[in-house]
Amino acid sequence: MSDGVPAVADSAQARKPLVKIDVLTLFPEMFSGPLDVSIVGRARKAGLLELRLQNLRQWTHDRHKTVDDKPFGGGAGMVLKPEPIFEAVESLADDKTHVILTAPAGRPFTQAIARDLAQKEHLLFFCPSYEGVDERVCEALVDDELSIGDYVLTNGGLPAMVIIDAVTRLLPGALGDDESSRDESFSHGLLEYPHYTRPAEFRGLKVPEVLISGHHAEIEKWRAQQAGERTAKRRPDLLDRGGDSPPQKT
Repeated sequence: MSDGVPAVADSAQARKPLVKIDVLTLFPEMFSGPLDVSIVGRARKAGLLELRLQNLRQWTHDRHKTVDDKPFGGGAGMVLKPEPIFEAVESLADDKTHVILTAPAGRPFTQAIARDLAQKEHLLFFCPSYEGVDERVCEALVDDELSIGDYVLTNGGLPAMVIIDAVTRLLPGALGDDESSRDESFSHGLLEYPHYTRPAEFRGLKVPEVLISGHHAEIEKWRAQQAGERTAKRRPDLLDRGGDSPPQKT
């Protein structure tokens, strides 16, 4: 995987991608694999998504390719310098670019945010490392700071992959059946109802009768009830946000 170019050869470049994504990172090697396969890989090959990995060290000017320095005021660790980041963002971004910093201090990433990002033309992810990034980067360049949970990772690469995956599967055509993305956990503010498949009985465990009844109205009613009960048991905080039952199909 080379810096600044797609890791997957795109066989559908004649199609204008629905979204372009640049990832600014010190470790582009991390992204080899997760974004080359499955739904993201297929979306890239289909021309729905254009993804480029950018090594921050491309925008350094000393022979050591220095990107960090000691923090003013003292303290442990190193802080990413503003100069190469400003140059990189100014080189890659335009007036349609939405710049995202992945960081523990960011707002919690949700399905609603994923839907919003899926409407953008160009996303630029900056994945910080070490102790953090000079605050002037956040003040002058970043449109949004996002976190995938209340814990600390080695760098912002894994959160960026998670967000890119969540956004890609919302692109029209990425899943094959766009209905799939409208009927999942969090799509209606609730967890998704339980699923079953054949056989109808396995080791004494039976599929709920309503699911094999052929009565579609009752099935939808059962699924809505199960979604509510599962959410109340596992994620009551979602109900506090005003989650509603999925709309009934007619």
